[in-house]
Amino acid sequence: MNTRRILIAAVVAVIAAGSGVFANHWLNSNRGAGSNEDVSEVARAAQSQPPSNENAVAQLWSTPLTSPNGKPQTLTALKGRPIVVNFWASWCAPCVEEMPALSQLQREYRNKGVQFVGLGVDSEKNVQSFLQKVTVAYPVYVTGFSGADLARAFGNTAGGLPFTVVIDAKGNVRSTKLGQIDPKALKQTLDAL
Repeated sequence: MNTRRILIAAVVAVIAAGSGVFANHWLNSNRGAGSNEDVSEVARAAQSQPPSNENAVAQLWSTPLTSPNGKPQTLTALKGRPIVVNFWASWCAPCVEEMPALSQLQREYRNKGVQFVGLGVDSEKNVQSFLQKVTVAYPVYVTGFSGADLARAFGNTAGGLPFTVVIDAKGNVRSTKLGQIDPKALKQTLDAL
């Protein structure tokens, strides 16, 4: 019985190796003489494309938001300033837990021109209700569940909350943090801006 299994495994391995050789030969023969130039052109095009973080920052500025009282907003007025964007939700315990630390940091860094912003990946009603109970020292806006897509654009592929992004005055992403912030680490990032 063992000999039969070994023989079958050997046949499968030979077929797989032969398929790989055939595929490699077929790909190389279909590329033609300019294949190195084609590869170089693709590499050049990839290098000339802006990093996804630049696209995410542009998306942040243009994303339609609403204030907790339902008024349309955007963050375009904050262009040219260092900004800390915190994606959160009222139902997210770690998000709620870190808000006092974020509020304290906003008070400390306000005079240095740093603006904190909360983006509620939540409903307008939930954010409104939450803000009636909890005082936050920075503006909070509602993104709804489209905020999760914006967070993904910044690299939050897990879609988890809280998620914090630090953007410098030139629009460069300086750090991202999935999960609760470490106030000391965030201070170091902000001090380096």
